[in-house]
Amino acid sequence: MSDLSHLRLHAVNIFVKDQERSLRFYVDQLGFDLAFDARSQTGQRWVAVAPPDGSAVLTLIAPDPESKEYALIGKPTGVVFVTDDVPARYVEWSKRGVNFRFSPRLRRVKYGDDSKDRVWGGVFTRFEDVDHNSFALISLDEVNEALEVQRREIAEKLETERRAAQELQIAKQVQAGLFPQRLPPLETLEYAGVCIQARQVGGDYYDFLDLGRRRLGFVIGDIAGKGIAAALLMSNLQANLRSQCATAHEQPAIFLRSVNRLFFENTTDSAYATLFFGLYDDETGCLRYANCGHLSALLLRDNDTLERLDATGTVVGLFEEWDCSLGECQFRAGDTLALYTDGVTESLGESGEEFGEHRLVEALRRRRGMAPEAMIQAIVEEIQGFSPREQHDDITLVIGRRR
Repeated sequence: MSDLSHLRLHAVNIFVKDQERSLRFYVDQLGFDLAFDARSQTGQRWVAVAPPDGSAVLTLIAPDPESKEYALIGKPTGVVFVTDDVPARYVEWSKRGVNFRFSPRLRRVKYGDDSKDRVWGGVFTRFEDVDHNSFALISLDEVNEALEVQRREIAEKLETERRAAQELQIAKQVQAGLFPQRLPPLETLEYAGVCIQARQVGGDYYDFLDLGRRRLGFVIGDIAGKGIAAALLMSNLQANLRSQCATAHEQPAIFLRSVNRLFFENTTDSAYATLFFGLYDDETGCLRYANCGHLSALLLRDNDTLERLDATGTVVGLFEEWDCSLGECQFRAGDTLALYTDGVTESLGESGEEFGEHRLVEALRRRRGMAPEAMIQAIVEEIQGFSPREQHDDITLVIGRRR
């Protein structure tokens, strides 16, 4: 016999004289919910109600007066409702006009063999609907005990979820503090960045490292994975970059090898990140960069030509023996640099098409005269308009523009 993944009672038929009158009784006096109310192609009305927990469905059927089912109206239904407090339900329903056959009674019955007698205990009564169909209403000691255990488990689960949500909110606030809180001033370059996370916390990362003597480090990274695990790795990578950045200007290759080594040693074997590190000299307008397996940075020239700053090495953190080469480009007045993660280009539209690099390039061209902060806001709004459904990946965008 194969295992059944799901099995439950669908419905019990209750025969009534008037569906609308019965529906009002079950909903208004018993507090049941309307499960469905529809008509078949033949015009027959199908009405069903369910107790508040939705554990069963009563289908209210108005049979033909000449049918044998009609004769069952007003008879015991055989349906038993279980509640944790029969007297309280008795008082509540009586005030609403529900007719009970008798007041709640206590019943205890022994069962089992002589050596291990067990006691079945509970309170029961019977009530009627408007057609005098009768139902049993009982509470059982064992059921009440099980319900109490279930209540405690639910309460504990809710408390655990509340604490987890609170801790996640704290983690979000902590991670928000890891992003740049101030922008080191430059004379020749204006710049800005943003990270919009798909979850409370995420693995995208950007940073602006003040390297002194009018030199700035541009960083953007994307940790493999999502959620809390990625956020922890992101904070690890950020700590490595900030703690080692004093050597970045003089020896950028050694700096990045050190970052890779620390990230490799302090994380699991499968942890890695794509990373773009750019070293901008405010005096000369020169950008030296290393693209470690990240998406190509886009350099939109003032004459509208586009240059891609492609990968110069592989991802960081995956290999103990690691190295990368450096690229270099010269900024001219009006040039715009865009760094981004795949949450930008892989945002999906309604048709399933990605936003793509070409749309990002066109968005940059249309807004090239705007300040970086305003440009970022406009592009993010365009991405969100293109992909209005739930965001599935972090959206991170950094833009620098030569004055």
